[in-house]
Amino acid sequence: MDYQHLLALASFAFVSTVSPGPNNIMLMASGANVGFLRTVPHMLGIVFGFSFMVILVGVGLMGVFTAYPVVHQILQVGCLLYLFYLAFKIARSRAGSHNALDYRPLSFLAAANFQWINPKAWSMALTAVSVYNLSANWQGVVLVSAVFAAVNVPSVSVWTVAGKQLQHLLNNTERMKWFNYGMAALLVASTLPMMDF
Repeated sequence: MDYQHLLALASFAFVSTVSPGPNNIMLMASGANVGFLRTVPHMLGIVFGFSFMVILVGVGLMGVFTAYPVVHQILQVGCLLYLFYLAFKIARSRAGSHNALDYRPLSFLAAANFQWINPKAWSMALTAVSVYNLSANWQGVVLVSAVFAAVNVPSVSVWTVAGKQLQHLLNNTERMKWFNYGMAALLVASTLPMMDF
């Protein structure tokens, strides 16, 4: 891959990972509820989970979706149902006292596994592999995956820090409740443009 194509891939990776979507909205909610450090496993799960997803998509899942379009449709419905469940969990999270929160950020494995039902992640992975793997070989897939991993670190950090910065505004139960309701609604809304019914 030449310099121009690498720059185009990095630009696509940055724009797609830093823009609002299910991962970033959940990171902001987590940063606001429990802070940066407790959100780090969630952040790393996204970085590694999505990079692994790009590799697997690149080596074969695109063919499965082409041969069996119904699999893609079933995946979309499952994604939406799980995101509704996550939105419900965010909306139901409540601040108990100043330091005791019942909000539980996703673990590393949960965040990594979440990529497989995240419609934005599927869209990004399929686009990246089909457009930016010009050589159509496994080395190109690994390069695409590595670029996304490198770009994803600052992207997920920005959203978590933004949530953390909101903590001083969300220092009472009523504000936190409405913030969590808003994040839950945004989580659901962020997936609707990507759903292909």
